[in-house]
Amino acid sequence: MSQNPTPGQPSATAPPSLDAVVIGAGFGGMYALHCLRELGLSVRVFDDAVSVGGTWSWNRYPGARVDFPGGPFYCYTFSEDLVREWDWTETQPDQPSVLAYLNFVADRLDLRRDIQLQTRVTAAQYDEAAQRWTIQTSTGDRVSAQFLLCAVGTLSAANRPDIPGLDSFAGECFHTGHWPQHKVDFAGKRVGIIGTGSSGVQAIPVIARSSAHLTVFQRTPQYAIPAGNRPLDPAFVRQIRDIWPQIRRQMVQSPFGAPFVPSTCSALDDTPQQRQALYEKHWQKGGLGIAFDTYHDILFNADANRTLADFVCAKIRRIVRDPVIAEKLMPDYLIGTKRLILDEGYYETFNRDNVSLVDLREDPIEAVTPTGVRTRGGEHPLDMLILATGYDAITGALQNLNPRGRGGLTLKEAWAERFSTYLGMAIRGFPNLFMIHGPQTPSVLFNMPLGAELEAEWIRDCIGYLREHRLGAIEPAPGVEAAWGEEVAEVASHTLFPLTDSWYTGANIPGKHRQFAVHLGGSQYFQRLSDVAARGYEGFQVEPESVAVSAQRT
Repeated sequence: MSQNPTPGQPSATAPPSLDAVVIGAGFGGMYALHCLRELGLSVRVFDDAVSVGGTWSWNRYPGARVDFPGGPFYCYTFSEDLVREWDWTETQPDQPSVLAYLNFVADRLDLRRDIQLQTRVTAAQYDEAAQRWTIQTSTGDRVSAQFLLCAVGTLSAANRPDIPGLDSFAGECFHTGHWPQHKVDFAGKRVGIIGTGSSGVQAIPVIARSSAHLTVFQRTPQYAIPAGNRPLDPAFVRQIRDIWPQIRRQMVQSPFGAPFVPSTCSALDDTPQQRQALYEKHWQKGGLGIAFDTYHDILFNADANRTLADFVCAKIRRIVRDPVIAEKLMPDYLIGTKRLILDEGYYETFNRDNVSLVDLREDPIEAVTPTGVRTRGGEHPLDMLILATGYDAITGALQNLNPRGRGGLTLKEAWAERFSTYLGMAIRGFPNLFMIHGPQTPSVLFNMPLGAELEAEWIRDCIGYLREHRLGAIEPAPGVEAAWGEEVAEVASHTLFPLTDSWYTGANIPGKHRQFAVHLGGSQYFQRLSDVAARGYEGFQVEPESVAVSAQRT
């Protein structure tokens, strides 16, 4: 058995033959490792990062914090011991706190001995005769495994914009999704930031406080809600720990994995005065409860949605002193249909003398030069450029992996026209490949740690079923992917989400086909997983064990 490495160091070279390989050492990959060990399987986790943590290892940009569901609920939920042993200090934990927590879990569950860091999977190909995957890595490993679990993350494939001259910039240039390990010093520097999504909105107030000047290049105005971050009340934490099984049941049953019971009231049933008072209460408290804990129809009825959108727009006009700047910051889409952002003084930042806003809808970027950014209106001299341009979300990391399934078919070829899956967990033509937070799961619109647990447990049970029945391979049956895609689209059609171009639909990536890739069923989705398993993995086709698999088991 290899020795446990210290945090940030890769473990020993992987053995040549394993039961399962997991790609990704974030919430999903770490728990998948724990689950598969429960079956007695030999498992190796590969991750390109320098530490466990997944997105929390890469996204070290200033201001990075949890948005939903916040402390003490943003955690592994399966173990009451873990819940009691880790003390969250804030309602919206910051990146160092979450990374410290995941390192704690890696030690507490003795996961490190099977995690190989600073190791990128460069190729994965399925051998139909052997019913096994051959995995190659950047460190020279060549590993055979019956099962391949992709826990590659929904927000891990950083989107580097195609801007003329970007590589010519002579100053410092960073992407929020690949932030450096070392401290970045903004003091005395002219900083430019392109993008005002979640990472941009979180980073901008922090950078503005220490930079000589900050130029914000805004592509799309955003709705931002005060985070209301504050120290957690120890008495509240004790109360939650005492009723943790009840809290977990509530989160599992919630549409978004939230720790509170959703409202049953319509925004249109209250008077304007009642709505104003309720929204104001949640605005002062902070957090996403203003959208998820006020009225049930905010994301289903455009008129109800407009009541909240108008409230936030009025707040922007009151906060931002310059009315011209305030209008440039005004969103024009249905609130919540792009990722709803928590901020810490975002709109207030535009009252600072050292902050400028460039609205790229009116003054588009023409090129990046060695000394700055040139827009149609002129040159903006910069010492540092930050790309807060998001990710090729949900599908990008999987397509970058681009595994080869039956007949050498690549995932990019399989998904050339549509992202097709069954249950968001498996793909026809790619036997024994499973996904955690894949396309067509609740993923980014559900409590991410909890969703990862439920999906990893389903994969564990599926593999256990295969081994119990001496089955060597499993994949979706013909036709079930199309039916599943129709179901995902049908569920979404009852909401406002498909009405807005967003990274949920792939609209932020030029050339990517538009498809709403999130199952909005929440608890109904996870019940569906349970039902499929209870019916003998309905919708899947299986094969008896090959000689190679049978020999490996013995």
